[in-house]
Amino acid sequence: MHPLVERALDEARGAWRFRWSGLIVAWVLALAGWTFLFFQQDVYEAKASLFVDTKTALKPMLAGLAVEQDVNQHLNYARQSLLAGPQLEKIALQTQLLSEADLKARDRELRLNAFRRRINLTVRTANEAQGEAAGTIYSVAYNDSNRPRALRVVQTLLKTLIDETVGGNREGSANAQSFIEARVQEYAKHLSDSEDRLARFKQQNIGMMPGEGGGYFARLQAEMDALKGVEDRLHVAEAKRSELLRQLHGGAPLAAAPAPAAAPAAGGGAAAAAGGDTATRIRETQAKLDELLLRFTEKHPEVIATRATLAELNRRREAELAALRQGDLGAAVATGAGANPVYQALQLGLNQADVDVASLRTELASRQQKVGELRRLLGTMPQIEAELARLNRDYEINRAQYAQMLDRLQKAKLGEAADEAGSVRFEVVQPPTAAFQPVSPLRGPLNAAILMVALVLGAGFAYLLNVLQPVYVSARELAEHARVQVIGTVGTPLTTALRALRLRDRRWFVAGVAGLLVIFVALVIRDQMVISATIDQLSAGST
Repeated sequence: MHPLVERALDEARGAWRFRWSGLIVAWVLALAGWTFLFFQQDVYEAKASLFVDTKTALKPMLAGLAVEQDVNQHLNYARQSLLAGPQLEKIALQTQLLSEADLKARDRELRLNAFRRRINLTVRTANEAQGEAAGTIYSVAYNDSNRPRALRVVQTLLKTLIDETVGGNREGSANAQSFIEARVQEYAKHLSDSEDRLARFKQQNIGMMPGEGGGYFARLQAEMDALKGVEDRLHVAEAKRSELLRQLHGGAPLAAAPAPAAAPAAGGGAAAAAGGDTATRIRETQAKLDELLLRFTEKHPEVIATRATLAELNRRREAELAALRQGDLGAAVATGAGANPVYQALQLGLNQADVDVASLRTELASRQQKVGELRRLLGTMPQIEAELARLNRDYEINRAQYAQMLDRLQKAKLGEAADEAGSVRFEVVQPPTAAFQPVSPLRGPLNAAILMVALVLGAGFAYLLNVLQPVYVSARELAEHARVQVIGTVGTPLTTALRALRLRDRRWFVAGVAGLLVIFVALVIRDQMVISATIDQLSAGST
């Protein structure tokens, strides 16, 4: 025989000594398990299915205009409508699952949550290959210890699903619209308040609002840059003006002025004095002197007088030219430089330069004033801009929320009108049904499992006692542990009385095991009788 088999047989013989202890443990465990299972309530499951088709001919016409009623939205709405607190209370009262007193109790929420957990709402497509285009099937299941009540709850849930989710006049849709309308009014009030706050803030801070050029620091930087540009242009204009003054008072216009004659003529002083500017009179006097010299000598009194006049005019011209270099405008007329084109061009350029310098100085003063004003507002302008940015942000958020809620309200109203026109089709696929056999506890498999576990644990307990109180049940085992050679064994002589005692012991042990099997069979028969009685009772009630 194989050593492992011999070892197993030795362990079994050793555990056989404690068979009655193991049997008692098996009885205790089996009776405890069966008793616990016996007092467990039967739970029946009621089911129903509803087919919803959202891909009707009206659907494409409402694309983008109404709320899209896809599978997820239907599922979300169904869960909100069926499993929400108020609707769940209504269903519990209709099915007599809870009473008004129960709903007023402290553990109201606990009872409603327990009721909600027993409801199972699932959704799937009618055809996996076609997807959502084939329609959607809603499945409603409910577990309860009372089978008629489970059917009543599922029927109420199905009716509520039809009436509230895909029916014509759905209270849930009206509640949703009322909720959205309330939100629209609330957001409209928020929007109006934000507009009023923004308007008051702008009125209180007129002239300090940031413009298109940016905020305070951007405006300050822009003004400083503009101020620097004006200063640069002013420096260029002043340099140009200085250069024009230097040229005007230098030798350029004087070089173009007419020069006096070399010798005067006598007797022409009075006639020469009658001329215009000094340069003209010098030319006239010089011409007169030349004419007198043709007729008279140098000693002639008229020649001497004319030459004296010419000398006086030359001295006057030198004084006028000196005054002209100093910037005397009257000297320009007296010297005749005013009629010089070069002088006139320089004078016009100087005048324009004076105008440009004056204009730039005015602009510079204005820029300096603006920069100074902005610098004085350094402590307040950033706060004003931050407050304005916050008010604008609140206004934009409120405006966006109001527009969004208003759009949702319009879509919800159009979707409800489309539902009434037939944009959604529903059909009961499986009416509320419940099996006569409870879904839990599964008494037959559980009774068998309890019996098997009890027997295994009883045998395990006997083996444990054998391990705690070991004996040698064979010569082979003794030889292995004592490491000696066993020559032979001596057995106990079996008398007739001893044989009868052992036989009676074995019969009682078999009877104990058979008793467990009998109880198990009785429990199975009892379960079948209960199911049959329930079916007969329901059949009699239906007839």
